[in-house]
Amino acid sequence: MEIFRNAAERALNYLSTIGIADILDILIVAYLIYRVIILVRRTNTYNLARGLIVFLVVLWISGMAKLTMINYILRRAFEIGAIALLILFQPELRKFLERMGRTFSQGRVASSSEIESVIMQTIIACNDLSASKTGALIIFERKVKLDDIIASGTIINSDVNAELLKNLFFNKAPLHDGAVIIRDGRIAAAGCVLPLTKSTNLSKDLGMRHRAGIGMSEQSDALVVIVSEETGAISVAEDGMLKRHLNSSTFDKILHSELVLDESESNKSIWKAIKKLLTVEKDEQEKQIDEKNN
Repeated sequence: MEIFRNAAERALNYLSTIGIADILDILIVAYLIYRVIILVRRTNTYNLARGLIVFLVVLWISGMAKLTMINYILRRAFEIGAIALLILFQPELRKFLERMGRTFSQGRVASSSEIESVIMQTIIACNDLSASKTGALIIFERKVKLDDIIASGTIINSDVNAELLKNLFFNKAPLHDGAVIIRDGRIAAAGCVLPLTKSTNLSKDLGMRHRAGIGMSEQSDALVVIVSEETGAISVAEDGMLKRHLNSSTFDKILHSELVLDESESNKSIWKAIKKLLTVEKDEQEKQIDEKNN
């Protein structure tokens, strides 16, 4: 009992020395570790990361067991391998830095009335495109600017109109194979080329349009709307996750919840980010269940 009492006293003494800066430091480190784990799980680097952990465990055991030669070889291999890891994880590191930059980036937010009109026209167009099984790919730019993506297409600079969207994606139109970019409540460009996702955990029935939409959502904070050419199903991709087979009501709710922000909501964006962080694991599980069912 004396041992437990002494341990409890030491723990209380230690806790009494923790200040706000220490708590903030712990939270930041925990967040970074969590993001790294999520990033590894979403990409094809899972096996590579597992192999790295095994290597570090063997290195630690060799040091504890005083296996001098093995430990020396492993330590030298680790020093050289650090450079190799930077090369192997280059896409993931770049994506992580882009996400950090996105957190501190600022962009113009269109007014609620403008977005309301855009949402209404988009829903009308997507419902008609879904009924006719016409493929579509619509990107709503948010804080992360998509200048490179816009440059790959044809500049439109037009108000968002349901008939115009349907004409752009008409299967005999010259720009129907690309994506439409909506910036600040206007159609900025059409026929744009998007990066494909590198994820290997996607359902095999997803075509190039869906993979391009997911890839765009992975590399930016854009909200991506996809209409399947094969089934007519409407899907929404955000932050690398795909919500499929949406009915009109659910589609409307998603667009409003993600695109319409009043002034008070925009000031609370950090709390939205925290909430999203806490629910990302649940979304991952739902995504895996959805892919297995489909």
